Amino acid sequence: MVGSTGAGAASEHLEGPPLRLVAVTHGAPSSANREAVIRLVDGVASARPDLDVSISFIDASRSDVAAALGSGADAGAVFVPLVLSAGFHVRTGLSLGLDDRGSDSRLAAELGPDERIVEVLAERLGGVRLADGDAVVLAAAGSNDPRAVRECFETGRRLGQRLGRPVTVGFIAAAIPRLPDAIEMIREVHPGARVVLGTYLLAPGTFYDAAAAAGADAIARPLLLPDEPAPSGLVELVLDRYSDARSARLERA
Repeated sequence: MVGSTGAGAASEHLEGPPLRLVAVTHGAPSSANREAVIRLVDGVASARPDLDVSISFIDASRSDVAAALGSGADAGAVFVPLVLSAGFHVRTGLSLGLDDRGSDSRLAAELGPDERIVEVLAERLGGVRLADGDAVVLAAAGSNDPRAVRECFETGRRLGQRLGRPVTVGFIAAAIPRLPDAIEMIREVHPGARVVLGTYLLAPGTFYDAAAAAGADAIARPLLLPDEPAPSGLVELVLDRYSDARSARLERA
C-alpha cells in the first residue's frame, strides 16, 4: 500500500494539486518497529488514495540529511515527521536538511501533543486492567530540547485529565526525572500501589525495551503495534499534520 498513487483529488479540500506525503522516521528500527510504523503509513495511504504516500527511514543526526531525504523528485512534498515530540533531529536536522535541498518541500509539525494520542494511551492502559489504586507513570523517550520535554509533560497532564488521576512523567534518556527515579519516587509516596507504565512511544524498539526493564509492575503497549492496524485517530493525525503544512505552503505561494 505504501507508495501507491490514486487518480482524483476530490477529497483534498484544498486548492491546487495534491502534494506528496513523505512520512519520515529516524534511527535504525528493529523489524517490529519498522512493521508497526509501516502499519501507520499504510493506514494513511488507504485513507487518502489520491495522495502519493511513502516512507523514509533516515538518521537525522547525520550531516547529509538532504541526501537521505532524496532527490529533487520529492520537490513539493510534505515531509511528516513520525515523532511525538520534536527535538533537535526535527527542528534542526530535518529542517536544515530540507533547506539544503533547495526545493519547495515543507516540513510538517510533530504529532504531539494531541488528544487523539491521549485517547490511544488511555486505551493501551486499559489493556493492562488499570485499577483505581494503581499509580500511573508515563514513560517518554526524552530529549535535550526543553520544548520537547514540555510537550511530554503536557501529554502527561492531558492523560491525567483523561484518566481522572495523577500521571507522573519519567524519561528514558536525556531529561529528568529519569524513569527509574520516577518509579522509585512513586513507590515511596504510595507504598504498596501497583506502578503501571503508559508508554509515550510510537512503536516497539529500544526505548520500549528500556521502559519495560525500568522496574514498574506493568507496562502498556506502545501506540503502534506490528500485528495490528494503526489506530484511526493516529492516521487522522498524520493527515492533519500534512494538511496544515500544505495549507501554509499554499498561503505563501
